[in-house]
Amino acid sequence: MKYERKKIGRILVEMGTITSAEVDLLLEKLQITGKNFGETGLAEGSFNEEQLAQALARQFGYEFVDLKTAFLDPDLMALMPAGVPLKNKLVPLQRDDDVLTVAVANPTDVQMLDRLEMQLGLRLQLKVASRIQIEKLLERGEGSRRVLREASEDFKLQLIKETDKGDEVLSIEKLTADTSPIIRLIDSTLYDALTKRASDIHIESTAGGVVIKYRIDGVLSQATETIDGRFQSPIISRIKVMSELDISERRIPQDGRFKVRLADKSIDFRVSIMPTIFGEDAVIRILDKESIAADMHGLTLEVLGFEERERIRIRARIREPYGMVLVTGPTGSGKTTTLYAALSEIDAEEEKVITIEDPVEYQVKGVVQVPVNEKKGLTFARGLRSILRHDPDKIMVGEIRDPETAQIAVQSALTGHLVFTTVHANNVFDVLGRFLHMGIDPYNFVSCLNCVMAQRLIRKICPHCRTEITYTDDELREGGLDPAHFGGRVYFHGVGCKECNGLGYHGRSAIVELLEMNDQMREMIVAKSPVSELKKLAAATGTVFLRQAAINKFVAGETTLREINRVTFAEG
Repeated sequence: MKYERKKIGRILVEMGTITSAEVDLLLEKLQITGKNFGETGLAEGSFNEEQLAQALARQFGYEFVDLKTAFLDPDLMALMPAGVPLKNKLVPLQRDDDVLTVAVANPTDVQMLDRLEMQLGLRLQLKVASRIQIEKLLERGEGSRRVLREASEDFKLQLIKETDKGDEVLSIEKLTADTSPIIRLIDSTLYDALTKRASDIHIESTAGGVVIKYRIDGVLSQATETIDGRFQSPIISRIKVMSELDISERRIPQDGRFKVRLADKSIDFRVSIMPTIFGEDAVIRILDKESIAADMHGLTLEVLGFEERERIRIRARIREPYGMVLVTGPTGSGKTTTLYAALSEIDAEEEKVITIEDPVEYQVKGVVQVPVNEKKGLTFARGLRSILRHDPDKIMVGEIRDPETAQIAVQSALTGHLVFTTVHANNVFDVLGRFLHMGIDPYNFVSCLNCVMAQRLIRKICPHCRTEITYTDDELREGGLDPAHFGGRVYFHGVGCKECNGLGYHGRSAIVELLEMNDQMREMIVAKSPVSELKKLAAATGTVFLRQAAINKFVAGETTLREINRVTFAEG
């Protein structure tokens, strides 16, 4: 009797991942796209990489392996032919005599696997893992220089020029082809920053030379040894050339941008140059939109680290038919990401959702996104006026910076739209003052306001080197905690490992302070009641302040005492 392998769609239905109706729809679509079932389903968002890998493992009778906590073995990586792991999405896991166990994303590529067996002279035993997890393991496995060499072989950094027509024209230079040590330095710095998940690169001129730092999870750390001061000018000049800035001008700040293509990915870099007493400094902001898009897939309030109590309260506010949802916090506190998590919970098929942002950092399916372009006269205020003529149900305004934008946003919220927006302020009560200083009528403002949410990002202890720690009573007192209440417990910290670059932290989680508006709160704000009275009412109606939210994360073993004191005030 001939054995017939189950179709992947049927397996996904049995797993409860998709329905039979979705399978039929995808089968119709793949005839148009010409892609296979898995690729079509991933593109449509019907299932994710991990679910597909689990289904493939079932289909071919292999074991599924989760690589989240796996480590790369440098000796096994040294066996692999150059370029094969990255190109074919596989990693070696274990060797027993002449059998090599490998995790592979695509177990159907029999030719490639046969060829690899011949090259290695070993028998391959297959396990199936998701493509994204294999890529992430190869990226973070810095202990193996082999991986870095492999990537460098495919590391053709190509500068992309954007023309007025919007076309992307590759410039003729390829940085790795150049032998200039300065170009190689900038080249490797950009690559290194990407592999370490840095959000910014700081190049600082000091009396002792040039210092390069990366901001990882919101905290700066030095990336290299201090570089001789004579290289300061060539380094800054190189960055200016890439950003099309004026090399001869060294006395005033300059802002620019450049885009780089690395393998099949395009990455944006925003550059700011500023003169200092020791020469010019540069800060390069990294916008890896494709990585962000991968992270955005499946983005929810749970993924961001919101506690269940706050998730329930936020969801109630964002499902109201009209009004304003305000998120506040400093630059880099995750305000925009939170708004996108909120937007992703709205059914974009039934409602028209339009955003205006500077810049558009995330691309979201089903949402109309408008980028601000002040050089061409498209400001937040002008764009917002135009958006209102496009019959939106929900509007997201990236940031309220001026009275005109604030006025239009308030009017929009008062006339039947749900407006999501951000503003820079320290806490939920400072926001009220910001708007009133912009000349907004207090009654109109509080009438349209559904809620105000202050947010911070707090670093999470690295799961790979997380160990127990006990704090003394004095340490707890210095951290603003009462030993009678917090003493005698076991807490955790990260000792530092290669996975977290020795920092002891890996990734960040959101803490929030949510002020829900009710009639009593609105009356007190219009009557200009003292902040102390507003705080009492807020606490009575369920607001957990930022400090307490941070302490909750600390007690739950997610972060450290040092970290909660870095992010929040002890007396708060």
